[in-house]
Amino acid sequence: TSAPASYPECLEIQGGTVLSGHVQISGAKNSALAVLAGALCTNDQVSLRMVPDLHDIRRMFQVLQSVGVRIRREACDIVIDSRHITSVEPCPDVVRKLRASFFVIGALVGRQGEAVVPLPGGCNIGARPIDLHVRGLQALGAQVKVRLVMHGKVHARAANGSKLVGGSFCLDYPSVGATETLMMAAALADGKSTLYNVAQEPEVVDLAEFLNSCGANITGAGTKCLSVEGVPRLHGTSFTIIPDRIEAGTFLMAAAITRSSISMSRVVPRHLVAVVSKLQQIGCKIVQTAPDGLEVTCGSRLQRLDVTTLPYPGFPTDLQPQMSSLMTTCCGQSIVEETVFESRMRHVEELQKLGAKIRVSKNLAFISGKDQGSSLYGAPVLATDLRAGAALVLAGMAGEGVTTIEGVSHIDRGYEKLDVKLAKLGAKLTRKACLPSELTL
Repeated sequence: TSAPASYPECLEIQGGTVLSGHVQISGAKNSALAVLAGALCTNDQVSLRMVPDLHDIRRMFQVLQSVGVRIRREACDIVIDSRHITSVEPCPDVVRKLRASFFVIGALVGRQGEAVVPLPGGCNIGARPIDLHVRGLQALGAQVKVRLVMHGKVHARAANGSKLVGGSFCLDYPSVGATETLMMAAALADGKSTLYNVAQEPEVVDLAEFLNSCGANITGAGTKCLSVEGVPRLHGTSFTIIPDRIEAGTFLMAAAITRSSISMSRVVPRHLVAVVSKLQQIGCKIVQTAPDGLEVTCGSRLQRLDVTTLPYPGFPTDLQPQMSSLMTTCCGQSIVEETVFESRMRHVEELQKLGAKIRVSKNLAFISGKDQGSSLYGAPVLATDLRAGAALVLAGMAGEGVTTIEGVSHIDRGYEKLDVKLAKLGAKLTRKACLPSELTL
């Protein structure tokens, strides 16, 4: 009997298959979320292409709709109409499920002079404080109150009762979220703002280019210093989201862990320099086949590696769990150091259930390769967050036997049809309803 649709979904993976073929990389989740928030800055319609169909994107749609934004799909485009904002307080229930939705505070207070935004949610991978957002908005002339009662809300309003003013602010840490929030706020402020020690990620550059295409005056995106000359209003635009470098990196590692050869397109090779360098270091061959195309080939014997996660242009924290999976199949002992999120080792316990030999000490993971005890095999595991889920998919494809992954909804938050794309490359995996254990006896 087929299971009712109300049951959560699992991925069942038969390990030991070799991948081949070509994969199309989707638009970048983290860029699309920021650009959708940035659409609130405009007094017009914007048309966005390459917006991935993801749980997190749909939640951001709900956040925007809760303040009066109209959203419709036209062919391959998403049309965002922000002309008639009806509220400065987005729906608390949705905001608490999606951390990126907190970014709308910058757009709302910049355009409307006021915003009331609940404290954010998202993946449980450690503390991601909002103090940089708060102090940055204060530097732009906002009065900000953080009320912690009833789950907590942040209330920001222009101190002069009208609009924000230009100012200077140096971030203690190059936070992507804080950089994007303050960029949106400063775009509509009265005067010039200078932001120091900002994030340099490609997604930050993409947001700046989107806002500039709407009439903003932002320079320095991609460097440590942003200059924003405020303008009275922003107009509509058509804009294409950049390809997802984390998805591309995940597929590069999928090829490596299965010792396969695949090609991919709709990538920006310069966004992947840190990842490509590490994969070449362990023995993979990666060549650029077109301005937006890569081909990866990985032989049977790959070498150990030391990796430290860092803000861009360093090795991305969002690929650390996937790299940890790959390291269990290499020769020797690898060391992974996580410096961005303090709780991003939760995938280790699940990888251990699949036969991985990994020892964790604070923010360091010591990973024994296949010649030192790691021998991946199928088992039931749980995806504890988005990137941990991707790491388990990779390990399941490389292991012997069948791996069943619960918590697939985490994977669906950030990968567009990951199982479908992998199946087209030859992976043996199926999505099915997870039956309660008492029904499977």
